[in-house]
Amino acid sequence: MERLSEYRIMWVLVLYDLPTDTKKERKTAADFRKKIMGDGFTMFQFSMYIRHCASVENAKVHTVRVKKILPEKGSVAIMTITDKQFGDIELFVGKKEKAVSAPFQQLELF
Repeated sequence: MERLSEYRIMWVLVLYDLPTDTKKERKTAADFRKKIMGDGFTMFQFSMYIRHCASVENAKVHTVRVKKILPEKGSVAIMTITDKQFGDIELFVGKKEKAVSAPFQQLELF
């Protein structure tokens, strides 16, 4: 069995900017948010959701799932980074640095 590595464990980030001018657009944006949360993503910042994945292969599965539910309007970015890169994030609230707290880890059974 391969040893766990901060270079093998991945994070999938979904960043989006969806229109919310009409009631239909707000519903579409809310549905997209609910669907990615249903797939295990948690909010990191407003319109930025993240998901921990045990491997590159697992990250690809979740990337494909997000691609299948993309709204017709707006922009969505999907980024995959290593656990090491995620650990190097510097987060500031105002001018004060804040510790980056990862969401609760979900146990995955294969």
